[in-house]
Amino acid sequence: MATKKNPQATPKTSKIADVIALLQRSEGATLDEIVRTTGWQPHSARAALTGLKKKGHFIEKTKHSDVTFYRINGAS
Repeated sequence: MATKKNPQATPKTSKIADVIALLQRSEGATLDEIVRTTGWQPHSARAALTGLKKKGHFIEKTKHSDVTFYRINGAS
């Protein structure tokens, strides 16, 4: 018996797509926000940032009140 897919269901996104969306915000994202969004450990979130850099994304790192923010600032 075949089941019908719900046409109104929202499509699933990958975790890396979620990270990119966070990083594309004007304020960027903290490592803590990435960890909460993805459920990854901090070292995995940092590895994802490194992977994005290797894929050509320029990750800008800024600090505000002792909190580090990461933001995608274009691609090379």
